[in-house]
Amino acid sequence: MNVSKTGPIITRAVRFHRYGEPADVLRMEDTMLPAPASNRIRVRVIACGLNPADWALCRGLFAKDLPRGVGLEVSGTVDAVGEGVQGGVVGDAVFGPVDFVATASAGAADFAILEHWAHTPGTLDPIQAAALPMAVMTAFGTIELVGVNAEHTVLIHGAGSTVGFAATQIALMRGARVIATAGETFADRLRELGAVITPYGEGMVERVLQMAGKSPDLVIDTAPVGGALPALVKIAGDPKRVMTISDFAAAKELGVRNNIEESVGKKVSYGMLAEFAQLAAEGKFKIPIARTFPLSEWCAALEVSQSKHAHGKLVLLTESAERNV
Repeated sequence: MNVSKTGPIITRAVRFHRYGEPADVLRMEDTMLPAPASNRIRVRVIACGLNPADWALCRGLFAKDLPRGVGLEVSGTVDAVGEGVQGGVVGDAVFGPVDFVATASAGAADFAILEHWAHTPGTLDPIQAAALPMAVMTAFGTIELVGVNAEHTVLIHGAGSTVGFAATQIALMRGARVIATAGETFADRLRELGAVITPYGEGMVERVLQMAGKSPDLVIDTAPVGGALPALVKIAGDPKRVMTISDFAAAKELGVRNNIEESVGKKVSYGMLAEFAQLAAEGKFKIPIARTFPLSEWCAALEVSQSKHAHGKLVLLTESAERNV
């Protein structure tokens, strides 16, 4: 960040000015320091979690005026507060989802604007805090939509994804019996949590039905788009017992539920962020971290993310991380 004695404060942000493939349209550039509007805070970013949704934004998801940034979740310290802010003062350690709609930059930057946030427990690593918001909000919201409870047997497909890993933990916390599909990377860790694990691929339908003893009560698809929905419908026996967070095109054809459509009009509760942060601080909840990268190496993080072999959350670290992590 550069501070001019006579001009505006200039800071760094990874942004795009046209829609297209992320590697083609994203660039790191100097931009003016964003100012927090009413009921918002500005955070000096320490860590920024990356998600597949970031690259979808580049391709036109939730299109809005350009330029815009990527990086939908951050941890850091409050740097400024807007009018009417309650529960946040300069210097507080916080984390949360970035207000990417209202600003031209997002979390992959030195500073970010947050409309919703929670305080980071003192014993929680800011890297772990930055990995929580999107996985927790998506997993918790989906678990709520399908109504998982202790009487259910639930299949979570793609439990090795960050959302799937979170959903598995939340379903187990609710007392459900969880069968999860996962690769070798996270299979043992998911078993340690209490889930019954089976691999992907040929014979998955038969394996799951044998493990469950019948069709599971609910099926949650948290895997990247990969053509698995027909098999999941066969396992469930009814497409309305299946919900996907990713394969919306196939869901429409098959009559499967999707979390985006069913969330429309429902008020988002951000109160769970503090709850899961405390659980994470106590070692009772975790999002696997694959790798961290300096903000300046965002291109390398993009490459790993798009390889689909990240095996956990990718996190960008700003220069502030060196003083706080």
